[in-house]
Amino acid sequence: MWRLPRALCVHAAKTCKLPGPWSRPAAFMSTLLINQPQYAWLKELGLREENEGVYNGSWGGRGEVITTYCPANNEPIARVRQASVADYEETVKKAREAWKIWTDIPAPKRGEIVRQIGDALREKIQVLGSLVSLEMGKVLVEGVGEVQEYVDICDYAVGLSRMLGGPILPSERPGHALIEQWNPVGLVGIITAFNFPVAVYGWNNAIAMICGNVCLWKGAPTTSLISVAVTKIIAKVLEDNKLPGAICSLTCGGADIGTAMAKDERVNLLSFTGSTQVGKQVALMVQERFGRSLLELGGNNAIIAFEDADLSLVVPSALFAAVGTAGQRCTTARRLFVHESIHDEVVNRLKKAYAQVRVGNPWDPNVLYGPLHTKQAVSMFLGAVEEAKKEGGTVVFGGKVMDRPGNYVEPTIVTGLAHDASIAHTETFAPILYVFKFKNEEEVFAWNNEVKQGLSSSIFTKDLGRIFRWLGPKGSDCGIVNVNIPTSGAEIGGAFGGEKHTGGGRESGSDAWKQYMRRST
Repeated sequence: MWRLPRALCVHAAKTCKLPGPWSRPAAFMSTLLINQPQYAWLKELGLREENEGVYNGSWGGRGEVITTYCPANNEPIARVRQASVADYEETVKKAREAWKIWTDIPAPKRGEIVRQIGDALREKIQVLGSLVSLEMGKVLVEGVGEVQEYVDICDYAVGLSRMLGGPILPSERPGHALIEQWNPVGLVGIITAFNFPVAVYGWNNAIAMICGNVCLWKGAPTTSLISVAVTKIIAKVLEDNKLPGAICSLTCGGADIGTAMAKDERVNLLSFTGSTQVGKQVALMVQERFGRSLLELGGNNAIIAFEDADLSLVVPSALFAAVGTAGQRCTTARRLFVHESIHDEVVNRLKKAYAQVRVGNPWDPNVLYGPLHTKQAVSMFLGAVEEAKKEGGTVVFGGKVMDRPGNYVEPTIVTGLAHDASIAHTETFAPILYVFKFKNEEEVFAWNNEVKQGLSSSIFTKDLGRIFRWLGPKGSDCGIVNVNIPTSGAEIGGAFGGEKHTGGGRESGSDAWKQYMRRST
């Protein structure tokens, strides 16, 4: 999803050492957005100027303090004290103790708790969605929609809590039967990325909980306020039901906490969402202790438009898939293969569509395109554009940083590259779409599959035979295979995940619940 330059997290949020617990001059505090009248709604989520980033039944934190920033203007929002290694140790112990209570509760009753969590999220959906827009940078409709995904997976999990089971199989021995029993793994560690700071945790948390597991969450440092706000909502539900808060623990932190989770034998399953580069490090650390990991890593997703494609579908789909969330989705379309007979027309239509994209503050309901998450992401965008030019590409739209506050860049279209250009095989978390010409089905299916990642893909065609070839063993090698719709987005009823360097993990629906359980016969 996000290319991280160092182990387990980017510490893009600034850190500082404090002389005392929360000692700061009043003038220093007043610069925070949370203290400005127009952001008073943040306090509806229980947020303050200084927030504790550890929850294990009680709130605390003895690590360094980070400041999180609004990507739309790079102004500080509030501060979070992260977990120390000692906080982590204490939290794991409390989570393991909480598991003894939680796993004894019947699955349908666990489902009832998850239902209450979903309802509590519903009550806060607008204000929590606004926080996602403010701290992550995605537009408001996407921020609210992301919280809705957590609500939806809670609904799904409630039904699933009454359907978990394994088959009874014939035995070779007279008077015997083979029973397949599924049991919770225990403690599920969840490390999430900045780009979906609510939904990805929800996909893991809701399913893990109804399976009988307890959860320990480490979100991205740059979206720590979101992690705190979500955990406060969950904690109240647990406390109202007189259940241990450590069932859903939180340790905000950086590389030290992420590494501790990966190496900790007490973490029975580690779900990691992030870049392929860091995912490899996580996988090696977990495998070294023969642990279990669920990896959701990079994507280099392609849309293929054949000569019979409906261009009234192709153009808005490519726009939505490439520009949505400013190109910061793991399912963002980064490559567009267009049949040579319609290439020029598609590019011209795309340029016109790109010119109409409404840019602005992400919490403005009329805006469709917001900022990149960090200044580092802007630098990566510029580097990718320059590299594309060096490799023979032509920027036909965008390619520059916008002259306005915040981390805004122009949505960009590049043509003229070779299908196997190095930059086209590199996932850049930015709104850059590389457009290529192709001649026939065989070559373009091969081009779709030639990248190392295998997350999402889509074709646009009216040919039923081609559609079934695309879905078959010689078609797309991705985990998500679409027809006549964009690459981005997913429904919670299906298992979400990808192949190859995307990691092979599956979250959310279908039988993804099995990832959170162990099987015995």
